[in-house]
Amino acid sequence: MPSKYPRIDLADIKTISITDRKSKVNLKDFAATYNAGDTFGAFIDTLPDILAGRWVRDIIDRICIARHNDRACAVAMGAHVIKCGLSPIIIDLMRRGIITSLSMNGAGAIHDTEMAFWGETSEDVVDGMHSGLFGMARETADFVNGCAVVARDQGLGFGEALGKAVVEADAAHRDVSLLAAAYDYSVPLTIHACIGCDIVHMRPTAVGAAIGEASLADYRILTQALRGLAGGGVLMNIGSAVVLPEVLLKALTTLIDLGCDLKNMVGVNRDFVQHYRSNQQVVSRVREIGGEGFALTGHHELLIPLIAAGVIERMAES
Repeated sequence: MPSKYPRIDLADIKTISITDRKSKVNLKDFAATYNAGDTFGAFIDTLPDILAGRWVRDIIDRICIARHNDRACAVAMGAHVIKCGLSPIIIDLMRRGIITSLSMNGAGAIHDTEMAFWGETSEDVVDGMHSGLFGMARETADFVNGCAVVARDQGLGFGEALGKAVVEADAAHRDVSLLAAAYDYSVPLTIHACIGCDIVHMRPTAVGAAIGEASLADYRILTQALRGLAGGGVLMNIGSAVVLPEVLLKALTTLIDLGCDLKNMVGVNRDFVQHYRSNQQVVSRVREIGGEGFALTGHHELLIPLIAAGVIERMAES
């Protein structure tokens, strides 16, 4: 028994030849195989010229071009970059003059401080909450809060005061400290604290006026450092979903208000999960003002060493 429902008649449907159709994937875009003994640069060249394979190469190339032309390569990063064990990579990029400024939230300062002095960080939050002792490490809070007061009293930036203190204390593990390295290499490292967000704010040594003044100073230091984005600089946000993207938006707006032409800059949002604000402020807004924007998703502990090695290899070739 035939169906009681009518069917579309396809006799007059129009067709085209595949040779006349525009295709988004072409054989020339496919990956190449890797040969044992090849350079890391050769490996980068094997990546497919499709989606993230292309974007990784583009980001590497734009960083190399920016530094070749003495344009900024500014990095803003959440604390998980430290907790993923990547401080040596970031320090090496500062030492090589590739990263020209580094911004962190308050948690970044805390984890870096603990790694510098004690070689360990990141407590068990649940266990600490059961005992009421989560975030109550005396030494960490006394050091970070004390540096905020020093920054205010001596007219230093927050990150500058922290780095200076780590260096002067000759911390046992200062070789893995971003704060110390930035101070040693004169790379502006800024801390953008959100009052009440950080464990050190739970201690009586926290002075809100000092934390606020130090963070405000760092906002102005960062904004000045970002002037170097004009003419093709690169701004990369790594793993900060809210605080740093919002700080960056205000810094870029301030620069535009002051007549800085950012049309040719590059914004890169690099995270495990793409979030609204980081994508908007670092990618979409940059495109809207005439720059390029990339959103690259993946594990910090894989993509950051990959990009860093690619940049180092490319710059050695040029």
